[in-house]
Amino acid sequence: MGFVFILSGYIDETCAQTVFKLANVLQSNMVVQQGKPLRLWGTAQPGDAIKINADWTDNLITAHADENGNWIGQIKVPKAKPGDFKPHTLVIIDGNDNIKLSNLLIGDVWFCVGQSNMDMPVTAVPILTYRGVLNYKDEIAAANFPAIRIYKANADFKINPVPDTKGEWKVCSPQTIGDFSGVAYFFGRQLFLKLNIPIGLVEAAAAGASTQAFTKKEVLESDTLLKKAYLDPFADMFRSQASVDSMGFFTKVTKPSLLYNADIYPMLNLSIKGVAYYQGESNVADKRQTYIPLFTAMVADWRKDLKQGDFPFYYVQIAPFLEGDDSTKYGTAVFRETQQELLKIKNTGMAVTMDVGETRFVHPRDKRSVGERLAFTALNKTYGLKDINYQGPQISTFRVDGNVVTLFFKPDGIKPGLTTKDGKAPQHFYVAGDDHIFYPADAKIVGDNVVLGSEHVDKPIAVRYAFTDGPVTNFENKDGLPALPFRMDDWKK
Repeated sequence: MGFVFILSGYIDETCAQTVFKLANVLQSNMVVQQGKPLRLWGTAQPGDAIKINADWTDNLITAHADENGNWIGQIKVPKAKPGDFKPHTLVIIDGNDNIKLSNLLIGDVWFCVGQSNMDMPVTAVPILTYRGVLNYKDEIAAANFPAIRIYKANADFKINPVPDTKGEWKVCSPQTIGDFSGVAYFFGRQLFLKLNIPIGLVEAAAAGASTQAFTKKEVLESDTLLKKAYLDPFADMFRSQASVDSMGFFTKVTKPSLLYNADIYPMLNLSIKGVAYYQGESNVADKRQTYIPLFTAMVADWRKDLKQGDFPFYYVQIAPFLEGDDSTKYGTAVFRETQQELLKIKNTGMAVTMDVGETRFVHPRDKRSVGERLAFTALNKTYGLKDINYQGPQISTFRVDGNVVTLFFKPDGIKPGLTTKDGKAPQHFYVAGDDHIFYPADAKIVGDNVVLGSEHVDKPIAVRYAFTDGPVTNFENKDGLPALPFRMDDWKK
């Protein structure tokens, strides 16, 4: 027996249409999120009864278009079964009109959001200084995964929320993967290889994007600190869409709420498993007192509006990058420290990239390691595969004996043992005495500890590791996961 849903949609009423239409992100070839209701929404003539019929259930669902022509309905979706890649169909009927979705798979859908390092596609795009992922020609040739489906939302910028994104669901293949996010692809591929279920990847990324660009205007307005830091300087911008349209891409890409309105808002009815987020370079100069509340508020708001609980939100710590010739600069290191504090947010995880940066390139090519580390986090924390390690060495405390310092690490990150990527001594350790001057330290691995010291420091009182802008590190555990950078002091300089 069928039953009726009459739900209020998120579609902006000013954009409502009377034509029978389905939201653009709902297409043939998509992956439907397992174990959660599939929400379908669109427009029709006010009062129309919209029938929804999926081949995986006998229930016929009916939704009604409201006075503005917006309708939304939902249908139950079963759990995915490993190895089950049966294509499904779904039909939406409005009187004599119908829309048929075919080649649907039931699996997990991940929302992949960020700036250029998430946007960077598998192939090279020299005009954007994207050099392609490592071995991109071979990676593209091997990308024959018909159970992975990809959707790339075109980056757009709106002063008010809009009902749709522009994009197309595609089957992952050598013909389609080149233009898609490298990080998202390697993330999804690793999930598929371990779980053997369909994986859907929805990319919403833009080169240069800021976190405030992905945050709702009302969220920024409701917090005095965020309003002053991120919204007030651009208040005039919201008076005219024409003024935004006249801006250059890299001018508007950091502006508050514009990407949220165009690329996040239209997705709020989409059932997902979680979020993978790679962003930070455009916020690296932000103060901790503003960025942590900003990021926290964005995550909380997405979770509230998606109405799927505290879903996983996994993000990437920005990679080493040095502008100029001063190798002692550490503003980026402070921002990485800020990113580590975001782990206090419920159900989050962070992929560390200290060993895959390229110092002089803000877009390192090793996107496979980044995507796979996000996947390791999801496999352990979301899917319960506890035998998959996702954490590298993390400092716990240190002990000083004369001029020798012994570092102790948290147990989870050193389970497989400590090592270095290149077989050389651990690099980028520094010690300082009471003069607060840091000197490079000679370090060596001794069991589960690191022992270090410097001939220039007789009485060490502070230790730092990789706490500058651009150090590409070699210290890791035997699972190939790099150590987190740290400082064991709170000195201002």
